Amino acid sequence: MAVTVENLEKLERKMTLTLPVGVIQSEVDARLKRLARTVKMDGFRPGKVPMSVVAQRYGYSVHYEVMNDKVGQAFAQAANEAKLRVAGQPRITEKEGAPEGELSFDAVFEVFPEVQIGDLSSAEVERVQAEVDDSAIDRTIDILRKQRRSFAQRAQGDAAQDGDRVTIDFEGKIDGEPFQGGKAEDFQFLVGEGQMLKEFENAVRGMKSGESKTFPLDFPADYHGKDVAGKQADFMVTVKKIEAAHLPELNEQLIKSLGIEDGSVESLRADIRKNLEREVKFRLQARNKQAVMDALVGKAELELPKATVQAEIDRLLESARADLKQRGLKDADKAPIPAELFQAQAERRVRLGLVVAELVRANELQAKPEQVKAHIEELASSYEKPADVVRWYYGDNQRLAEVEAVVIENNVTEFVLSKAKVTDKTVSFDELMGQQAAA
Repeated sequence: MAVTVENLEKLERKMTLTLPVGVIQSEVDARLKRLARTVKMDGFRPGKVPMSVVAQRYGYSVHYEVMNDKVGQAFAQAANEAKLRVAGQPRITEKEGAPEGELSFDAVFEVFPEVQIGDLSSAEVERVQAEVDDSAIDRTIDILRKQRRSFAQRAQGDAAQDGDRVTIDFEGKIDGEPFQGGKAEDFQFLVGEGQMLKEFENAVRGMKSGESKTFPLDFPADYHGKDVAGKQADFMVTVKKIEAAHLPELNEQLIKSLGIEDGSVESLRADIRKNLEREVKFRLQARNKQAVMDALVGKAELELPKATVQAEIDRLLESARADLKQRGLKDADKAPIPAELFQAQAERRVRLGLVVAELVRANELQAKPEQVKAHIEELASSYEKPADVVRWYYGDNQRLAEVEAVVIENNVTEFVLSKAKVTDKTVSFDELMGQQAAA
């Protein structure tokens, strides 16, 4: 098989493949013979259908399959021999004017780029740190108590205050017209806990049972209900019941119900500290990883394979449709989502993936078995039966691969931090926990 490779624009290449016609026809004949042994056709017993009839019925489809297989095999072999790292699927077309007894094909494809990573010692990275203090543990205990609170009706003349559970009727109108979702009866919410818009909570706070009030409310421009977003509504609300919250005492009974066997406050605080420190560690890793990846991308030079970027756009598009479907959107698979919305995100992900892969290869930052094991055991330690969780991870190659990917990213993060100009910054526990790590 003769092969030539031509450089086209940037990462694009063209390879010419030549295959003997006899090789194709020999494989077609062999497959038709195998098919004839099992094919069922009216008027013939199984295995007794004449080859001429089998060839007439199935010849075209078998020939098409053989051509695809043989050309695909030839392309893979040639790419391997030429040591080409092919990105995406090639576009293969048959050429005219091939010598007698041969077939020629042009395969146009892209290759993965050479990745040039600059001097990491000049990269600047801000590394954040945070600690779990006593106030964070106190707030966690308050949350645990609130999750187990009970409610008792307030006296008739008492006003609603933060922490109370109120039962109300309300109706809202925009330009004098009711709108969907703007009316409810016997609706309950907790005052001061952000369950309602701030203006709504402010209006109800201080009201008494049996009292009614009207007030204006401006819906935010980014409000999830698009029909009312950015508009002003007039609401009428009537308070029907006000219930005060009663938090359970932090006693032995409550603490044991939280899974602390000895029922002591000291053991509860120690358990909370351990869990919070684990969460802080993961969040710090995520945030510092993001800072490292930003710096790493800034130090790399490479061309992006269009096929790989397009594949990532398709994946993000599919994920967006799946999310819409999960939210109950009818015909989510047909929703008009412009692909260009994902262009920048896809390009960044592809760029980052190629840069990280090169750094891992060049510096042997692959995930070691003991690192994967330690990470899984750390994840499992927050569950009631850690051993079962460990078996769950090791019982599925996909789950194991996801853990390995996280470990590799952690290795890359530590490697870059060891080379870069690092500025340490301490953030509060609240600031760290209130932030979402970027994807």
